[in-house]
Amino acid sequence: MINIDAHNHVKGKSIYLDDIQEVQGTLYALPFDATVAHAKIKSIDLNAALKSHGIVSILTAKDVTGLNQIGGIIPDEPLFAEDEVHFRGQVIALIVGTSEHHCRMASKLIKVEFEELPVIVDPREAQAKGKLIMPPRQFKLGDTESAWAKCEHIFEGRSDVNGQEHLYIETQGAYARPKEDGSIVISSSTQGPTAVQRMVAQVLGIPMHKVEIDTVRLGGGFGGKEDQATPWAVMVALACQMLHKPVKMSMHRMDDMRMTGKRHPYSADFKIGLDKDLKIIAYEVTHYQNAGAAADLSPAVMERTLFHSTNAYFVPNVIAKAYSCKTNLPPNTAFRGFGGPQGKFVIEAAIVKAAESLGVSPAMIQKANLVKDGDELSYGQILQQVEASNTWETCMKSYDYESQKNRVEAFNKTNARFKKGLAIQPICFGISFTNTMMNHARALVHIYHDGSVVVSTGGVEMGQGLNTKMLQIVVETLGIKADKVRLESTNTLRVANTSPTAASAGADLNGKALLMACNALLERLKAVAQKEYTDQIIEIKDEMVYANETKTEMSWKDLILKAFTQRVALSENAHYATPTIHYDKTKEKGHPFAYHVYGTSIHEVTVDCLKGTYEFDSINIVHDFGKSMNKDIDNGQIEGGLVQGIGWMTLEEIIYNDQGRLVSNALSTYKVPDIYSVPKQINIQHLETEGHELAIKKSKAVGEPPLMYGIGAYFAIRSAVKAFNPNADLAVNAPYTPEKVLMDLYRKS
Repeated sequence: MINIDAHNHVKGKSIYLDDIQEVQGTLYALPFDATVAHAKIKSIDLNAALKSHGIVSILTAKDVTGLNQIGGIIPDEPLFAEDEVHFRGQVIALIVGTSEHHCRMASKLIKVEFEELPVIVDPREAQAKGKLIMPPRQFKLGDTESAWAKCEHIFEGRSDVNGQEHLYIETQGAYARPKEDGSIVISSSTQGPTAVQRMVAQVLGIPMHKVEIDTVRLGGGFGGKEDQATPWAVMVALACQMLHKPVKMSMHRMDDMRMTGKRHPYSADFKIGLDKDLKIIAYEVTHYQNAGAAADLSPAVMERTLFHSTNAYFVPNVIAKAYSCKTNLPPNTAFRGFGGPQGKFVIEAAIVKAAESLGVSPAMIQKANLVKDGDELSYGQILQQVEASNTWETCMKSYDYESQKNRVEAFNKTNARFKKGLAIQPICFGISFTNTMMNHARALVHIYHDGSVVVSTGGVEMGQGLNTKMLQIVVETLGIKADKVRLESTNTLRVANTSPTAASAGADLNGKALLMACNALLERLKAVAQKEYTDQIIEIKDEMVYANETKTEMSWKDLILKAFTQRVALSENAHYATPTIHYDKTKEKGHPFAYHVYGTSIHEVTVDCLKGTYEFDSINIVHDFGKSMNKDIDNGQIEGGLVQGIGWMTLEEIIYNDQGRLVSNALSTYKVPDIYSVPKQINIQHLETEGHELAIKKSKAVGEPPLMYGIGAYFAIRSAVKAFNPNADLAVNAPYTPEKVLMDLYRKS
């Protein structure tokens, strides 16, 4: 089945937030935000702006009818700044008018007097000054203190990795319309409809049942709309409640980039010890997470960094510690991988440091330490159904790595200006929300008496093909054609208390719930048919009833009509909660993941040593999909995740100055991969495995894991730089932009 949205996307008929037909009398909202990163608000003068043409109202904290607070994990983030601002872009007021243009004109007339305070943008400085979002956390396995004495080789170092702009094609936005009895319906570009519903109710001071959130689809999310879609929806809801008018906000790109958080930048210190056989005996790492000015999802992101600090390797003695550091930047947030890539990057840097110092290939250390069945991870989970070595060996054989390595070495011996680099990137990524209570979902299925079917789940379609997989489940389970099924928008009145579509768990959680609902309906329908074909095994396929594998004269439509006339329930609401998972934060031990996804990639890059530019010649991947439900969609996720990871590692450099102003604030100054910067070849091989019972139809999650392959891009470039300048002492500082590459090519030892 091809992506069911493809035709409408190509024709421009897909409905996004800004395509919704506007109700007569719709007003438009524009946030007014701080121009300094840290200051006391001494005074605000709104008079001239309120008198400006087309302005209906300007809302501030004093207009909030409930609680001026939108912090999800920690209540530390006001909707509107009151006495202080803590980052450039923090919202102080909401301008509401008859057009966005009028609102922008009015924004220039607002006068704010600030008393500026010291600004912190570096997480290490924040940690040194005790500016933390929460207390530090630490995972521990074995005894590193005694293990160091057993190590033949010990290496220490530092790694730094920058953030990443989500750059979803559809910017943040929401559209609120009043209903009767003080209820509000909000179309929101969000990955978490329930989170939006909860915060709207909290800020407006009304019960959740009066807040309806409806989401048809997103024009991209990547985690940036998991938590940070919330404030914009809350603002338009508040304006809607106050003015009794429909209110819409669709963010300008540069406003969106300035005011929203990014992937978390991290700085880290590491220490790694190996024995004479290159086995990693001990590993210690301290992460300094740049959280920004408020918690947002930083505590959860930091937790996943700790969960993934040893990547695909077994290390018997580990201490992984992390600080969530409070700085004067926009609160950073979820991004594809959710802290996992930052944790993996550090141990890969440690392995490369060890390999370069010992004069061996990093692949020798990587291969010697791959996880296997029965290994215990630092957080206590015992690994099962491990495919790390299987993907590695299959990748080496399928793509003839030895010949590729020999060819690269021969090229480097005969070329002065151009050098090639190779890197291998194994991955091991856990699937589940690490907050156990979030691993649940519901699905609602109605079969109408004409045989047509409508489906509602809590999953949000954002380009990843979730709806296509949900449709496949219904079609395959009920034995009907796709044109019989309609997938409805995600709506908090139809499916309540949903978890965000995130953590790569959208298909598993919502798919399992949908499968349960369809199976319950199928059993009822079979019972109806059984009355006609007594003591025979009933099946439904190709929209016909089969008895003992023989096609009967009863069609799907006949069966549904019989069930309807017999008053059989043709609706089902199913609930699924992931079994087996648990985690105890007081002990930092448990079994937080339903399963793990494995894979191995080989990266080949060519660096122009005169210019510092580079091209990726090929990236060859063997990936553990389990029993893929839809290879085309899954391959698309691999390609997209890989290139997004490459962008994070190479081109996408977020720059704030020391006063917290975003310098890379437009697409002229912030670069993302285009068609000329993606690999010339991307080859993907599906590993033949049995899959996992907790994956929907044994088809493993594929949203986040492939982004980790992008890490290999950094070390492939570094390998080429080392081939040109073997004695250079290179820092580990991503992204590895052409500017940094050029500096490293001519760096003194």
